[in-house]
Amino acid sequence: MNKNFAAVFVALVVLISCNSRSSQKENITPDVYSNYLQKGNDISNLAQGVLLANVGKAIQQGGAEHAVEFCNLKASAIIDSLNRVNHCDIFRVSEKNRNPGNTLQNETDRSLWAHYSTQAADRVNDTLIQSSEGFVFYKPIRIALPACLKCHGTVGEEIDQLTNKKLHNLYPSDLATGYKLNDFRGMWKIEFEAN
Repeated sequence: MNKNFAAVFVALVVLISCNSRSSQKENITPDVYSNYLQKGNDISNLAQGVLLANVGKAIQQGGAEHAVEFCNLKASAIIDSLNRVNHCDIFRVSEKNRNPGNTLQNETDRSLWAHYSTQAADRVNDTLIQSSEGFVFYKPIRIALPACLKCHGTVGEEIDQLTNKKLHNLYPSDLATGYKLNDFRGMWKIEFEAN
């Protein structure tokens, strides 16, 4: 009975959040909506590409263990530089975060997490929400490449012991392992101030 109640509760939250997202869209002119949706998509693709390229280089230079250290030291600086260039605030948020600063931050994050985590990859659309400060863009992040599993897969299978040790040293509260290819892992969240 409790599982049925939980399923109904999650369905209601998703339905309410979907309805609120569409009513949010109704308050945004089509040009503004398209513009911010495109900006969010472009910036999230750029951020993903830059991070993947740098992590790929780190793996080539010293394996997955070196890539974990690289992410710990450099990923935030890369995102900060993209924030300045694009005049926005870029976050990667997750219920199963590695970095303690990447937790779900509010009810909207939690609602979209629940929605995205129950949808097939080809059935999920990016989301734009108007907030009191401006606009917030969300896009799901999936485990897209086998190389991602070297740090986010299963310990003893894709994650070797040296990488696992480095993860535990740098991220003692790490929750971001145990994934398979194409699993939903997190969300890009990009905040834009209204112009």
